[in-house]
Amino acid sequence: MSTDVTSEEFRELVGQFRSSLSALKDAGADSVSGLASPQEGGALPAVAELPVAAAPEVAPAPVEAAAPVEVASPVEVASPVEVASPVEVASPVEVAPVEAAAPVEAAPVPVAEVPAVQAQTPAAQPSTAIETLAVLREDIGDCQRCDLAKSRKNLVFGVGSETASLMFIGEAPGVEEDQLGEPFVGPSGQLLDKMIVAMGFSRETVYIANVLKCRPPDNRDPKAAEVAACEGFLARQIRRVAPSVIVTLGKPAAHLLLKSKASMGSLRGVWQDCDGIAVMPTYHPAYLLRDPSKKRETWADLQQVMARLKTLGTQEGK
Repeated sequence: MSTDVTSEEFRELVGQFRSSLSALKDAGADSVSGLASPQEGGALPAVAELPVAAAPEVAPAPVEAAAPVEVASPVEVASPVEVASPVEVASPVEVAPVEAAAPVEAAPVPVAEVPAVQAQTPAAQPSTAIETLAVLREDIGDCQRCDLAKSRKNLVFGVGSETASLMFIGEAPGVEEDQLGEPFVGPSGQLLDKMIVAMGFSRETVYIANVLKCRPPDNRDPKAAEVAACEGFLARQIRRVAPSVIVTLGKPAAHLLLKSKASMGSLRGVWQDCDGIAVMPTYHPAYLLRDPSKKRETWADLQQVMARLKTLGTQEGK
């Protein structure tokens, strides 16, 4: 059992004790009489009165106040997170409508006036289509492509069948040809006609042309520039007629078609080729008139042509 007296209980006991002493004083008792203890055959002996000493005041023990319980400091609540103010959305930028620029009118560029020039088809470029001889002649027109146009009287184109199997090509027109505008009509032409008939043909069943379409002054040999101006037209004539055999008369015609510079003595009587067409070079009739001894050789060359045409089945025309 616990004997611990609290301060409150102690104060209450002291108060009760003081109340008892006050009651005894009021009753006139200064001391306590002894009580006779019973003895055998007699009363208890008197007990001397004992002075009652006042009970010393007991100072209450100081009550140690319990140490104050330290209350944990209140948890500091984190200050509320300040929510960032909503981002203000920038008001849409008003784009001013762009006005389309007015089209710029380009200033017209002045074009220099070029004097009209009569168009002429270059002779060196044959037509890609098979044209008629009449169309070709119209294309040549009043040719001014070389200096021979200044001295000529007539342009000499060609004569004969447009579908001939045999074609004769000379070098240039002479005086008579320039006057009439037709190839081989002078003395050399008359000899050529006899050669053609001897072969079994006529002037109308063969085709006759020249390298140049205009007469050179004094019947001189053609110049390179003059040949270059005319060779395209001759190539177109050959393309249109498309003969089986060509007989070149004289050196200029043989050199042009065969692209050779060899002498007539070495070229004549030997078969050559020009773009797939058989070519027999021989002497010009004008040369035969100056040197009749060459007629036999020339006739031998023409006999080879006759044999070739017979083999091809084109003895007279196609």
